[in-house]
Amino acid sequence: MPWLLGYLVVANLVSFAMFRSDKQRARSGQRRISERALLGSAAVSGTIGAWAGMRTFRHKTAKRSFQVKMIAVTVLDLAIVALAVLVLR
Repeated sequence: MPWLLGYLVVANLVSFAMFRSDKQRARSGQRRISERALLGSAAVSGTIGAWAGMRTFRHKTAKRSFQVKMIAVTVLDLAIVALAVLVLR
């Protein structure tokens, strides 16, 4: 199970970095990372990093539709991780 912990750490770091990058791109007028990609990074067990990125960089925090999608992705992610822990024990 140490590999699962390693995977979760990497997935969350990637999500966090994607939110940071998208915020920087928004400020500089560059091409943005799609909401689908941001949600996708959270959906593959990067929800903690995604929420941390949203709060740290104040990114996507005013957009209610995105927050609702993030909540749904978080619930799904928690269910998948819980199932993985149960199956892999």
